[in-house]
Amino acid sequence: MRSVEPGSGWLRRVRRVVSPNHDPRPAGVCPELIVVHGISLPPGRFGGPWIDRLFTNTLPPAADPYFATLQALRVSAHLLIGRDGRLTQYVPFEARAWHAGRSSWGGREECNDFSIGIELEGTDDRPYTARQYRALARVIAALQRCYPLLASGGIAGHRDIAPGRRSDPGPAFDWRRLERELRRAGARFHPGLPA
Repeated sequence: MRSVEPGSGWLRRVRRVVSPNHDPRPAGVCPELIVVHGISLPPGRFGGPWIDRLFTNTLPPAADPYFATLQALRVSAHLLIGRDGRLTQYVPFEARAWHAGRSSWGGREECNDFSIGIELEGTDDRPYTARQYRALARVIAALQRCYPLLASGGIAGHRDIAPGRRSDPGPAFDWRRLERELRRAGARFHPGLPA
């Protein structure tokens, strides 16, 4: 069973690569929303050190032509789930990761303030793996135990909080499968989310 270290905002027994791209949440604001993202670097390719390098501002522009377009970005997520289901945490959940950009949910702007960003290694049009769904559900269950507002809050895709600007995790992400895995993990799947 996954668990979050009390007071630290770090998951126990996962790989950590600390990103400088975070700051404190606004005073009195706790996580209420989980945002599911999809990422691959270079686009459509899996594996390698490139996501770590993007989130730590060390992505070498000469390694791939696409990387030169990302040099000015200062982004992060709280967590990455690789194709094999392995977890890497970049930012403690207590802090504000820079994952959502311009965004809104339930009439509230600036979703980074009140959300947790979880990246899945993948693309909009290639199926995510069974290990990723299981790992995501177990992480969400741990987060809901640690942050009670998440149990009644929402789970959204990046596309849902930034429509027209972002498309991930894309049509390849199976929301119903996530719902089944969440139930197996003892977590809540808030009704009214994307079908």
